[in-house]
Amino acid sequence: MTHDEQVTAIAVGEAPAARPRARLIDVATAAGVSPKTVSRVINDEPGVLPGTRDRVLQTVRALGFVPDRSARELKRQAADTIGILIDAISDPFFAAFVSVVEELAVAEGLSVIFASTGYDAARERTQLDRLTGHRLAGLVVAPVAVAAATLAGLRTRFPVVTVDRSRSGIDTVVIDDFGAAAEATAALLAHGHRRVAFMGEDVPYPTVSDRLAGYRSALEAAGVAFDPSLVVTHERFRAGEAAAASWLLERDDAPTALLCATSLAAIGTVRAIRARGLAMPALISFGDFTLAEVLEPGITYVDHDPRLLGAAAFRRLRELALDPDAEPTRTVVPTRLVERGSGEVAVAPRETRARGASSRGHAPITSAAPAALAPVHPEPVGAVAAPAAVALGAPS
Repeated sequence: MTHDEQVTAIAVGEAPAARPRARLIDVATAAGVSPKTVSRVINDEPGVLPGTRDRVLQTVRALGFVPDRSARELKRQAADTIGILIDAISDPFFAAFVSVVEELAVAEGLSVIFASTGYDAARERTQLDRLTGHRLAGLVVAPVAVAAATLAGLRTRFPVVTVDRSRSGIDTVVIDDFGAAAEATAALLAHGHRRVAFMGEDVPYPTVSDRLAGYRSALEAAGVAFDPSLVVTHERFRAGEAAAASWLLERDDAPTALLCATSLAAIGTVRAIRARGLAMPALISFGDFTLAEVLEPGITYVDHDPRLLGAAAFRRLRELALDPDAEPTRTVVPTRLVERGSGEVAVAPRETRARGASSRGHAPITSAAPAALAPVHPEPVGAVAAPAAVALGAPS
């Protein structure tokens, strides 16, 4: 061995052993937490206490831990679940909405998990954490109180779309609540009604308030004075609160027509009318509900088809999966007024509206095919929604 070879051999022999690369399990052990907690911290996910998060980050720096980007990308690609957070599955609108999203997801080899907020902000936070703990390919939210900043943070991890209510900077799918309510109210006024009541719900969402504003706008346009005593609102419109509906209809100056701002409000109102043996006034429901078409007369309704919203929301999720940095859009889904008889009842003399009066002589019940999954048109966020469209074509 030459002198140079001896020097080289000694140098190699004296070199310190390479430090093994720290693994996620090493960080978890050193920080005294679970591997799942470490994963949540390095992926900036919610559900970790601030003190624990700081301890994990200090350990990451101390060990020189570097996440395996290829593994994280593989994990991201493996995400095959759509998360849906809605008000309540008992709401006919959201039940149909979840159904169509699930149908479209399954067709693309995806699964669906959903949770409900119960209209409660605290429960919304809990359910959002539960859903986002899964590997999601996308999230659809009907927001209660969740902030835009929270959804924007989630949007860096997977596509996020809000429905029914919007949040700044987040893709959203809505209907023209104001325009649709104005159209429905105008239809009642066109049948001679001048005392039109608004049966709403006292909820912290712009949907109902926008519908109330549309109702007032139609009254004003027709030269009919707004009467606040004809507006009935409740925290949630259930059977117990329907007593207010019967009280309203038994007044000496009872309204001759009703606009129900939600399908739940319509169900409670119809229940009260039937329970008290009252004649059915002219009535339009904002949204359809089970067996509404078999009542006498059938219930006329504003068709804000949940299938259309579901299809639009799912389509936008898939577009964002291909282009995560796309500018957020606001999609306004068209509505139509489906005539079944109740909304076409003309104003009648007071004696024909007394308790127990026959409902014969109403306008004939008309059958209406559900709205087709017609195209919807994205608009830039912040754009003014177009007036509600009328008469979508029947499915082919």
